[in-house]
Amino acid sequence: MHAIFYRSILVSFVLTIFFGCSSDEHATEIPNDEPTNLEAITMLDQSYGTHTQQTYDIYLPEGRSSDKTKIILLVHGGGWTSGDKADMNEFVTLFQDKHPAHAIVNMNYVLATLPNTPAFPNQFLDIDAVIDKLTVDHQELHIQPEFGLIGVSAGAHLSLQYDYVYDTDDQVKFVADIVGPTDFTDPFYTNDPQFQFALDFLVDANQYPDGTNLAVAVSPALQVSDASSPSLLFYGTDDPLVPLSNGDRLDSALSQHNITHKFSIYAGGHGNDWSEADMLQLEHQVSTYITTYLGID
Repeated sequence: MHAIFYRSILVSFVLTIFFGCSSDEHATEIPNDEPTNLEAITMLDQSYGTHTQQTYDIYLPEGRSSDKTKIILLVHGGGWTSGDKADMNEFVTLFQDKHPAHAIVNMNYVLATLPNTPAFPNQFLDIDAVIDKLTVDHQELHIQPEFGLIGVSAGAHLSLQYDYVYDTDDQVKFVADIVGPTDFTDPFYTNDPQFQFALDFLVDANQYPDGTNLAVAVSPALQVSDASSPSLLFYGTDDPLVPLSNGDRLDSALSQHNITHKFSIYAGGHGNDWSEADMLQLEHQVSTYITTYLGID
């Protein structure tokens, strides 16, 4: 598990990179001709859009069916400008072992690049496109389109924002946030002299109403509502990329809205130096959430 964080920390937050640092309507009935005893299948680099980066890997378990086989969706980090689904392969192995009856989807999204490929809201909409495609294809794939989102760093930010803002059909049943930025109004960010440049680069202002406070609009902690899903939060005490105050802010917002959640704080930084005991506890908590909120009947 530590390898995931070593890869993520190098490009976890764009300021560092550039400046030196369940809905009933989807629970369809099983077709009468749905086969039984299906074999496990792995399908790599499946397209969900026209861009070459809009691909995902899907791991379909044996014995799956469209009335029970729910989906663990993994979202990689990389400061919204880098990273790849391959960074999450250790999570794939972990959950195949611990939750062999679940389908696992490991997605890429279109990375932000200068001068004219922003991250937001496009990367939120990429998650939406993956979920929409899997929902449309669920009978063919023999899966039930209910999801648990697990994201690391930038991928955790995308996962939280997707659930809190875009999941209008309540297909997401929980989110696991591992060192995800949650509040871009935090002085940790706004006091950086390059913050406004980074915000202008990351956000496509044309896709938001005039006068929108963009830092607020893309901050998951400021978008929590009574409809938000149960959430797991994991943060480090001395993270140089995502301050502990971002975890505190999200914890407070979830508590204010009475959203079931758990906030874990580990000694160390952006996950690369957390203890083995802490990593095992993280794995256990995520596994418990899968069983609790994305259980196989």
